[in-house]
Amino acid sequence: MEEYTIDETKVLESRTSSDGQSIRRRRLAPDGTRFTTYERIEKPQIIVLKSHGGKEYFDRSKLQNSIIKSVGKFVSDMKIEEIINRVEDNLLRKETKVSSHQIGEEVLSALFDINKVAYIRFASVFHEFETIDDFEEILAQSKKEEEKNKQ
Repeated sequence: MEEYTIDETKVLESRTSSDGQSIRRRRLAPDGTRFTTYERIEKPQIIVLKSHGGKEYFDRSKLQNSIIKSVGKFVSDMKIEEIINRVEDNLLRKETKVSSHQIGEEVLSALFDINKVAYIRFASVFHEFETIDDFEEILAQSKKEEEKNKQ
């Protein structure tokens, strides 16, 4: 693959994300390869406080990968991007230092609204389910919550 600068590429297509938080551009490199770039509003850095006591910066791609691994085909790439934006925005409204547990709870909240199967799958990974009883418990909770929301 050739090395080139962004000025040497041609924009083929630009789209604003559905939430208006970013612009996706399809580009053509001088060697004919195509690639995608994203332009996002730069937000304050969120520091994630890990359960083992460490700290690291919030990483959108790390969150995206964990969501994809746990929800698979049940949620589209566009919806996953919306979830990440929602999680990041909600976290920034609260504070710039958050626990990894808070991030997981925000993802669960977003998934509950979007797709119940994806919600259960993510919950099973996030809460480290080990038995069928764990699944039955979260199913019962989600059914109660769904009934409450219908009223």
